[in-house]
Formats: sequence, C-alpha cells, structure tokens
Amino acid sequence: MSSAHQLRTRLHSGELIVAPGAWDGISARLVEQAGYPAVYMTGAGVSAARGFPDFGLVTMSEMAESAGVLTRSVGIPVIADTDTGYGNSLNVRRTVQEYEMRGVAALQIEDQASPKRCGHLDGKELITTGEFVEKISAAVAAKRDSDLVIIARTDARAVTSLDDAIERVNRALAAGADIAFVEAPRSLDEAVEVACRVDGPCLLNLVPGGKTPNIALDVAAHLGFRMVILPGLVLTALMRAGDQALASLRDQGCAPAQSASQSISALFDRLGAREWQAVPVRASHAAE
Repeated sequence: MSSAHQLRTRLHSGELIVAPGAWDGISARLVEQAGYPAVYMTGAGVSAARGFPDFGLVTMSEMAESAGVLTRSVGIPVIADTDTGYGNSLNVRRTVQEYEMRGVAALQIEDQASPKRCGHLDGKELITTGEFVEKISAAVAAKRDSDLVIIARTDARAVTSLDDAIERVNRALAAGADIAFVEAPRSLDEAVEVACRVDGPCLLNLVPGGKTPNIALDVAAHLGFRMVILPGLVLTALMRAGDQALASLRDQGCAPAQSASQSISALFDRLGAREWQAVPVRASHAAE
C-alpha cells in the first residue's frame, strides 16, 4: 500500500488527520515516534534549516530533496509543501513529478505570486483565480498515482476577502483538488464559515503566534475539518529549548543536567541505529 493510499484511506475514514510539521529526518522521526498518523513537510522549516526566513528563497530542487529525506526517514505519510509550484503550469507539472518520485502522499500548491512568503505574514500578492485553477489542473494531470492527494491553498483571506478565498478553493476543488486549504482565518467564526461554505474536505493550519486562533483539535473535528497541520509546533519548541540550553551553558559554565537525561546510544536508537546494526557487514582488509 503506497503512502498516498494510506493517507487517502484515512481521509475517507472520517477521522481527523493531525500532521505536525517537520523539515528533516530528526523532526520527522519525532512526529512519527509520538504516534501521529502523518507528518507535514513545512516550507518555513525547510527555509529555516538553511538559514533563511520563509520568503520564497528555497528552490524546488531543495524542497524536493527535503521531501525525499522525510519519506526515507519515516513510515507514515508525508504531506509536502510545494509553495507556488515554482512557476507556471509547466513548472507545476515538473514539481509534481519530482515530489511524487520521492514518495510523498500529498502536496500543497498555493496561489501566491512569487516570491511568496509565510501565510501569517503581511505583504503577500496573489495570482489570478484562473491561474490558480490552471496550476491545480496541471497538478492533477501530472500525478501518476491516482491516490496522490492534491491540496489547494489560498492566501486570499489576507489579500482580498474571505469570500474570495472560499470561491478560489471551491473552483480548485472543481478542477480536481482533494482538499481545500484557506490560509489564516482570523477567528473561530471565520473557521466555521470556511468549513460550512467550502464544497469539500478542509484543512486547518494552526501556527503558534499566527493570525488564526489556537483552535482545539476536538473543536476542529467538530466543525468538520478533515486535516490539521501544525508547521511550527516542533520548530518553535526546539528553538526555545536550544536557546535555554545555550543560555544555561553560557551563564553557569557547564552543560545543563537535562542534556544528559538520554544516553548517546538511546539517541541513536531513535534514529534507526538498531536497524543499521542488523545489516551484515564484511570487514575490509588492506591489500597485501
């Protein structure tokens, strides 16, 4: 069973799919080991891992490579950010091919103009609704696995209006998208309106410190959302923990006690050491 089929089966089951964000093998394994059914490859996290803000500075090749790292590292489905598709409909077709080749279960395409930026920042621009629909149609036509899930994201709420955002995703769904993603509803009432007025499954994005209120998962499920992503949950927690550990070392002159709470061997076990150790290896000998 492909990861795309696994995800689509879950989508049809009626359960809420919760996918925290990851950007590399470590963060993806944390999500899987915590018991979540899927992981979301966050473009903001991939950008941050390369030392950049989420301003559309990372290329398709870099993003696709990161997607491959995640799918290689975990057994749960990977839902991947593809930003704007990195160009026009031709580029979207190439993007889908590259991501699908790396085994992602779903990919998300948005309607921002390039260069794009985080959906919870100001200063975004949009392509036309027609261009957005063309990109979604190109993505649907490009996929080889019929189970690959296409997510249509719009940032129109921040640029034009909530009505425009809902119209855009409804047209994207009519063009073949599987899930609608209205970015950054600004209140619980707006989230209710999205869930009620969109003609298909909806995704809710919860970003710590972002424009959308911190809606509880059971409330999101009750409203009818089918998927919740939390792109910054692990990233912000790791940055905060890193700041604390570094400050403790600087101020106290020794490593924090909690840094020794897990042995090195246990740490590597979480990264698959036992599986690698089980591989038979013949010792090499220098030539005589």
